[in-house]
Amino acid sequence: MIDFDDFTRVDMRVGRVTAVHDFPEARNPAWRLEIDFGPELGTKTSSAQIKHYAREQLEGRLVVGVVNLAPRRIGPVMSEVLVLGALDDAEGVVLLGPDRDVALGDRIG
Repeated sequence: MIDFDDFTRVDMRVGRVTAVHDFPEARNPAWRLEIDFGPELGTKTSSAQIKHYAREQLEGRLVVGVVNLAPRRIGPVMSEVLVLGALDDAEGVVLLGPDRDVALGDRIG
């Protein structure tokens, strides 16, 4: 169990996927995403194992990401944000996102 103070240190924000790139170097099938988190945080890169989403389903989509984890090298890519999703046994990761437009960079909490 974690206490509430631990939870509040996780900085989750809304971002918009602005670009989706092939990532053939990844060990598991993945996309390399560019996500705009608004003027305060800017654009960040993420490696996401969500290949069951077509590029067209991702571009322009609002997502939720953890933006204050230490960057992690995945092959040649430095992943700066963890995109959040629910793990569905049949479909893989189902992305989390707001159900209507909100400002980029809005906090989740």
